[in-house]
Amino acid sequence: MSSERDYEQANQGFVTVETAGQLFGLKLERVRDVFVPQGLSPVPLAQPEVAGLLNLRGRIVTALDLRTRLGLPPREDGKPTVAVGIEERGELYGLIADKVGDVMWLPASQYETAPANLDPRWAQVCAGVYRLDDRLLVVLDIDKVLDFSQFGTAA
Repeated sequence: MSSERDYEQANQGFVTVETAGQLFGLKLERVRDVFVPQGLSPVPLAQPEVAGLLNLRGRIVTALDLRTRLGLPPREDGKPTVAVGIEERGELYGLIADKVGDVMWLPASQYETAPANLDPRWAQVCAGVYRLDDRLLVVLDIDKVLDFSQFGTAA
């Protein structure tokens, strides 16, 4: 049992999602669910990042579009999406992405702080990065992604 605990201390688990071709990581312990968002109801006067509300097994979920939140181009109409369920202060949120990837366990020793040249919109929600063999995994700080006071502040 201690070897499993040692492995988890030496490695960090992430649920990966892809949005506009970029790979993002969400800390595994924060993820509650992965689902296909259906029946999205718009919220009048909401921030642009709020894609709408939906019902997930009897709970109201606020759906946030990662593309809009990160200043990425809108997805083509009709393209499938997935949502990653995050619970924060008793509220359930669904972070909408283009597709969900695998759970990755990465060595904590290879974790790097966010690069200085990262786009300011990303820098405000980026916890750090991992350089993978063929691409960069941007680790999102879920608390900052869900910080509504930062919404709409991108230049």
